[in-house]
Amino acid sequence: MEKMKRPKRLIGNTECINCGCGKLYITVNAEEAGVPFEIFAHLGKSGGCAASQTEALTRAITIGLRHGIEAKQFVDQLRGISCPSVGFDEGDKILSCADALAKVLQRTLNGRGETPST
Repeated sequence: MEKMKRPKRLIGNTECINCGCGKLYITVNAEEAGVPFEIFAHLGKSGGCAASQTEALTRAITIGLRHGIEAKQFVDQLRGISCPSVGFDEGDKILSCADALAKVLQRTLNGRGETPST
């Protein structure tokens, strides 16, 4: 797959998710058609293993998105991954930072009118 060139301007949304590691700010930037193109995350607590792993994961997802891998594939792989620190966000159980990334990506896809994954 060939890497897509990053457009000068993308449309993005940032969500704050309460997870077991603290507040996780997740930004998904999409092309004009609403197709996710890149994802960033910042864990409210600075530094630490969870923050570095979350940053590494979002970099890997972004590389995949830029090479044409559908966001749904990342949702399917990351959803349900759990760690010892579980959180709750607006009544939704957040099993890990990876699970939070999957949930935000899924919401981005749902905003495009796609069918939710089960």
